[in-house]
Amino acid sequence: MAGIYIHIPFCRQACHYCDFHFRTSMRLRTRIVDSITQEISMRTDYLEGEKIDTIYFGGGTPSILEISELEQILEKIQKTHLVSPNVEITLEANPDDLSEEKLRGIKSLGINRLSVGIQSFDDGFLKKLNRLHNGKEAIEVVNRARKVGFDNLSLDLIYAIPSNNHDIWMRDLETMMRLKPEHISAYALTVEHDTAFGNWLRKGKFTEVEEDFAAEQFEMLLETLNKNGYEQYEISNFSLPDKHSRHNSGYWRHAKYLGLGPGAHSYNGKQREYNVPNNPKYAKAIESGELPAIFEPLNLDDQINEYILTSLRTKWGTDAERISNLFEVDLLSKHREKIENLTNGNYIYIEKKSIFLTEKGKLLADKIATDLFV
Repeated sequence: MAGIYIHIPFCRQACHYCDFHFRTSMRLRTRIVDSITQEISMRTDYLEGEKIDTIYFGGGTPSILEISELEQILEKIQKTHLVSPNVEITLEANPDDLSEEKLRGIKSLGINRLSVGIQSFDDGFLKKLNRLHNGKEAIEVVNRARKVGFDNLSLDLIYAIPSNNHDIWMRDLETMMRLKPEHISAYALTVEHDTAFGNWLRKGKFTEVEEDFAAEQFEMLLETLNKNGYEQYEISNFSLPDKHSRHNSGYWRHAKYLGLGPGAHSYNGKQREYNVPNNPKYAKAIESGELPAIFEPLNLDDQINEYILTSLRTKWGTDAERISNLFEVDLLSKHREKIENLTNGNYIYIEKKSIFLTEKGKLLADKIATDLFV
């Protein structure tokens, strides 16, 4: 089954760490929503009739949209695609957008999963990250979502934020465990070039944490979540039983997906493409009946390497038998010596012709993946 991703490129303000495509001006919002709706009609054949198992509103901040705008997009998808009756529909949201009334409206549309950008419960950290909400509001929005009836919540946390010790991180984990969301995504703070943090780093006004500091917090995360019944099904993602993100799991397992909106990426099994990350150019092209997409054909090696890079990070591992069946490449034989060295070093293990990372290996996931590239 396939997925649909909708990129909503608007935010109320810029977080200091974010380099995703967005604009804080809402001037083109109606035009962009109309263009996304039109793009859905233009791209009905992209997934070749596959049933839609997941729909994901990402951004940016999708919760900025009015209920009527979300409804407009969802109705068009239902009219143009075969949608599974138990489709997972996720909306990324910020706590400051989610009043009880807004939550009820979201739920009435059939959106059954919320991914809320908490990042931290500490007011000082939230201010440092330039988030609009505070810690109290983060807790309150989870309680409101439960009251309205959401039973599939994903909450985001950021670790490795510069600090003298791990006290705030431990408090964030304790608060998270009290809230008991079905899903947790936890990411190390990375300083991207075109962000406020990136600019401050170049000017000597910001200092990243040491690798050992970040690794210690990651290990604290693993220990806490494991004790509380969460499964690490991907390096940065954890869930209670059967509550993993079906949409993101599709990416990691190389399912097909259609990306809609400015900057959105698509993958049909043979090539990738991405829409121009520019709101006016995107809208102008769509209104002219053109797709503002840049195509990236993938050769055989590219397809294998992308599968290795994403699948190795997950609990399902890299299926060498699948690579052999689809691409006629025997990965285990091709990299026999490398695999033996990685196994002896306790970085990976093999089960039923699949390669899995050990706890030690998860700290070096991307490096190990590149070692296994064809």
